[in-house]
Amino acid sequence: MKNLIILFLAFICFIVLRGQDGNITTQLFDTYEAYKEDTLNKRRIKHQDLQPLLAAYTQNSKFKVTKVGTSIGGKSLNLISIGTGTTDVFLWSQMHGDEPTASQAIFDILNFLDSPDFESEKEAILSNLTVHFLPMLNPDGAELFQRRNLLGVDINRDALRLQSPESQTLKRVRDSLEADFGFNLHDQSTYYNAERTEKPATISFLAPAYNYEKDINEVRGNAMKIIVFMNSILQKYAPGQVGRYNDDFEPRAFGDNIQKWGTSTILIESGGYPEDTEKQEIRKLNYVSILSAIFTIAKENYKDIPISEYEKIPENDRKLFDLKIVSASYELMGKKYLIDLGINQVEVDYEGHNDFWYSSRIWDQGDLSTYYGYETFDANEFTIRTAQVYPKLVANMDDLKALDSKTVLRQGFGYVRLKSIPKAALNAPFPFHIIGENFQTPELILKPGINPTFFLEKNGKLTHAVINGFLLDLESDTLEIPNSMIFR
Repeated sequence: MKNLIILFLAFICFIVLRGQDGNITTQLFDTYEAYKEDTLNKRRIKHQDLQPLLAAYTQNSKFKVTKVGTSIGGKSLNLISIGTGTTDVFLWSQMHGDEPTASQAIFDILNFLDSPDFESEKEAILSNLTVHFLPMLNPDGAELFQRRNLLGVDINRDALRLQSPESQTLKRVRDSLEADFGFNLHDQSTYYNAERTEKPATISFLAPAYNYEKDINEVRGNAMKIIVFMNSILQKYAPGQVGRYNDDFEPRAFGDNIQKWGTSTILIESGGYPEDTEKQEIRKLNYVSILSAIFTIAKENYKDIPISEYEKIPENDRKLFDLKIVSASYELMGKKYLIDLGINQVEVDYEGHNDFWYSSRIWDQGDLSTYYGYETFDANEFTIRTAQVYPKLVANMDDLKALDSKTVLRQGFGYVRLKSIPKAALNAPFPFHIIGENFQTPELILKPGINPTFFLEKNGKLTHAVINGFLLDLESDTLEIPNSMIFR
């Protein structure tokens, strides 16, 4: 009974403290646009994009900018520090080159710290803490928008061997700071969901284990308390959209080792959010939750948060598709079958890795009743029909643009044959595919890996089209998709 009373009182304290810090959280959320770094407005940011910002902070007396290392490709690794407090907080981002959401949020936070606003809150932060930011640990990977560095090494699995200069830099900085708190900032797949729900894991957390036994000492316990606090904030803005990673010990991982070395380590993974392709809403959630966490560390309010709340955060699962089609009728070899389709709209980078186009795939099919979709279409009473080829050969792109897309699609044509396809074209800006003069469209046999292109028929009428994995309502006034495919 005594233990229950203690737990109850601790939980009441947590609720009170959350309410106190909730005021600044609401203000941070409502005023975010004033601090957003507008020069970083898409995911494929590069090392060169950060240089003007770093140069400005180098000239700003509030900040200390230090070159702390060099990547394999010769790009500088920089640490930005602010504050005079004795508690050190270290945030590092983009150790995986294609995970930039928190890197953008770091510069939003720096703008906030440089502003004249929130004077008392910033005084609490900067007098009690010294905060250090390493915004891009893997600039070579960022250049190619790839996970690994130029050595082909996953930096987050190089904490023991330290074979990469980027890994050596991270270890050296952590050790030199002897940081009290560490924020290990990542992006995760948009296909993660909060366990047994249709909601994406927009943000996922982990207080990494420091041994195989998953023991909880004060260092790891403090990380758990911060995560509980951050989860309580995010539930206001993304309810049910927070996940928790499995905490099996990975002896090669930096998070696990930094926890082991004495820094309370909070892993944050930015996942998916509906209609947020460039993750700008998730960037805002990073900004609000990380700044609020820094504030509660400065105020030491986290100390009374019950660790038991950590295990109540749903675990991460990976059961989301971009498009899920449910219970469609599918004819194969003269028989009808009921089938679900899980479709993902796969990004393909253009040369230079500054932008992308889509080459979608059927990811899974069959009984997908335990899976979810960002978009779900109930195809009960609908039959899948093959997309046909437009009967006329179109001479050139100008004639193709003159076609009425609505008429083409409503007649069941998903492919248009073009006599002269521009050599440089990788995809098409139409809601139907372009095919070469001699290209033969394959028979529609649904299987994972194929490009999803077909029509849906109900009561003898074509009502919807799926073109390159995007669902189109044929009764809609506008029939547009990001891009279709070119098959030569």
